Amino acid sequence: MNYADSINFITSKDNFYIDLGLDRIRSVLEKFRNPQDSLKCIHVAGTNGKGSVCAILDSVLREGGYKTGLYTSPHIWEYTERIKVDGKKIPQKQFAAYVEQIKNTGIHLTEFEILTVAMFLYFRDKNVDFAILETGLGGRLDATNVIKKNLCSIITHIDLDHTDRLGDTKEKIAAEKAGIIKHGCPVITGSGYEVIKDKAEEEDALFILVSPYVDPRYADALALKGNHQAENLALALTAINYLFKDINEETILEGLKNVNHPLRFEYFKEKNLIVDASHNPNGITALRENLDYFFPNSERRFVFGCLKTKDYESMMKILFRPEDEVYLKEFDYPNSCTYKELSSKCPVQCKKFNDTVSLPPDKLNIICGSFYMIGSMKDIIPAQP
Repeated sequence: MNYADSINFITSKDNFYIDLGLDRIRSVLEKFRNPQDSLKCIHVAGTNGKGSVCAILDSVLREGGYKTGLYTSPHIWEYTERIKVDGKKIPQKQFAAYVEQIKNTGIHLTEFEILTVAMFLYFRDKNVDFAILETGLGGRLDATNVIKKNLCSIITHIDLDHTDRLGDTKEKIAAEKAGIIKHGCPVITGSGYEVIKDKAEEEDALFILVSPYVDPRYADALALKGNHQAENLALALTAINYLFKDINEETILEGLKNVNHPLRFEYFKEKNLIVDASHNPNGITALRENLDYFFPNSERRFVFGCLKTKDYESMMKILFRPEDEVYLKEFDYPNSCTYKELSSKCPVQCKKFNDTVSLPPDKLNIICGSFYMIGSMKDIIPAQP
């Protein structure tokens, strides 16, 4: 199986869906002698910010001399972005080999489960010092939650998203995220939900509630921009200070300068372009607040696309002002919104985005709304490392 074959397999109709649960992946991992059990894991769940927390942890630990495995989702350009060791993507040949081995078990897995098994195998084979795992969806029944223990759980900002699967209140969603808390393993969170505290008490896990305040030296050093990163940074620093007493302040500051988490309020000066992968109302609120704070006087031109499963009407009401130039984009992905669906809910004048539309730097250009829409715009967005 080559890389193209492996991608075709995991994105096929038979595998490309969500079916939360741990029985299938446990059965497959048993066949590979449970690679997850040999790893020292930091497990991160939450509605928004979990990818940023993972990226911060990864950069600082690498700066501290540790060999790290980093598992995040979704990807933007290539599936191999999701699985990294020491900041480098898994080679395509190795990725394909793992997918073939998983396929040959004869046990049917979903796309995310296949990726998670491949990740555990790769991190074991590469003998990483620490594995930093971002949940895919929820926590309790997420494929990453097959681990039996962790160094700590981190639960980031909780908000309404995936309500069809996780519950229609923040408390219900918090309960699903709290499912990653392991017996005797500390949990670090900025969200003081009773259900998280109750789960920590039930599991005899130290509950650490974190204030979003951080020393300005650390905030200034962080390569990720946006006021919303303060909470993510506070969570990551608390985990580092609790778990890694050997990592000193100088190392932390250097690690923060080198954090690479592309297309999260990322500004490309030569194009006067911001690309932001926020894809729910809470994330879009942070984007709007950052635009108002960092670019208060700039005229704005948006390219926005979204999935039907998201609250795109609320997102557009939060984001757009009457004077903004707004383009709505269709893209090729399951459940992506059509222009008609978006425009019928758009609160301002809008046009359909197509290949003839240019984004000159005379206005602040903002591309946002969906990871998958951003991934369809390689010709416009500058190349990523």
